[in-house]
Amino acid sequence: MSAMLSVQNLTRTFGGLVAVNDVSFCVEEGEIFGLIGPNGAGKTTLFNLVTGLTPVTSGRQFYRDTETTRMKPHQIAALGIARTFQNIRLFGSLSALDNVMIAQHLHTRAGVFDGVLSTPRARSEERHVYDYSMTLLEKVNLASRAHQEARSFPYGDQRRLEIARALALQPKLLLLDEPGAGMNPNEKAELSDFIRHVHEEFDLTIVLIEHNVPMVMGLCDRIAVLNFGVLIALGTPSAVQNDPAVIEAYLGD
Repeated sequence: MSAMLSVQNLTRTFGGLVAVNDVSFCVEEGEIFGLIGPNGAGKTTLFNLVTGLTPVTSGRQFYRDTETTRMKPHQIAALGIARTFQNIRLFGSLSALDNVMIAQHLHTRAGVFDGVLSTPRARSEERHVYDYSMTLLEKVNLASRAHQEARSFPYGDQRRLEIARALALQPKLLLLDEPGAGMNPNEKAELSDFIRHVHEEFDLTIVLIEHNVPMVMGLCDRIAVLNFGVLIALGTPSAVQNDPAVIEAYLGD
């Protein structure tokens, strides 16, 4: 395996607060990689740095061999990195289908005039966008409700729809920010199976933030642990679970 994502001495400060402090690690291609830590540990800030939503204070980051440290979010997305958010950010008044179709327009090539004049190129692209969006909805078991408003979906289905929308960007690296938030244990077990399926079906590398320790331990190949912005452990689930620093900071005796 080779490194798909590499962060090197990554730091982000907000005034006097150091949210991410000199963090370095690599995510290997094909992994499901977990990122855990207490509330306020800097996990979501790290995701925001990787995806360009928050500028890096110091350090460097790479996607494969391309440095992304100063790139804009749309440039990073175009490379093949997609994410979901801790707080679901669907377009609630739009249909499930429209939510997924919108995401695909990053990859369309028809211009404004093609669209206005409804050229064969524009019509062909729209058919492709529609067909692929329906395929993604089928993959997440939502095709039968493609034309329903997103806000009418149960919470777990909104999570699935958000992942389908991220997949519409045709990523190779998918970042999931607490996908199990608000779910009961049975729903989290189903979500774990779904993430495994997506990982294999789309040949993805996945980085996952999640507070549910059993879910992370059962799902991830390796885990990084942050505490107050500092990386305190990195390794296999069993190694991390038995690390004294992790036990003290997060897991408890």
